[in-house]
Amino acid sequence: MVEVTVTPPSSLADRPVEVRVRGLSPSQLVTLRASLKDEQGERFQASAFFRTDEKGELDLGRHPALGGSYVGLWPMGLFWFLKPDNLFRRLIKRDVAGSPFLFHLEVFDGFHLDFGDRDQPLASCQAERWYVGPGVQRVPIREGRVRGALYLPP
Repeated sequence: MVEVTVTPPSSLADRPVEVRVRGLSPSQLVTLRASLKDEQGERFQASAFFRTDEKGELDLGRHPALGGSYVGLWPMGLFWFLKPDNLFRRLIKRDVAGSPFLFHLEVFDGFHLDFGDRDQPLASCQAERWYVGPGVQRVPIREGRVRGALYLPP
């Protein structure tokens, strides 16, 4: 059974995570895709091609991408190289304290350059990326022409 995991499944956006896939065939070519929808419903995604090791496993910290949104050993590449489906959109998180970005990760057999509705992933999972830790208090700052926010730890 194929399984894709993100460890930890919920983390702060500036913390690295481990992405692994298990249960594949040795030396199998696969495509791994990460996607999310921003607060306006716009989709951002990144994908990369990999070859599994002799155990049929894939670890983004040890296996370089062969192509796709990036090439080489980038353990966080699927999170860093997101591109919008619609040109000229930027990924911005306005509600940093109220909700995380929900990343959807999927693994597909073979090389996939374009994803259609009929493409079924071998496995998938979700990961939360928060911008504010639990218990952090946000204090709005308005002093003269200065505007900002102060984030206080618990």
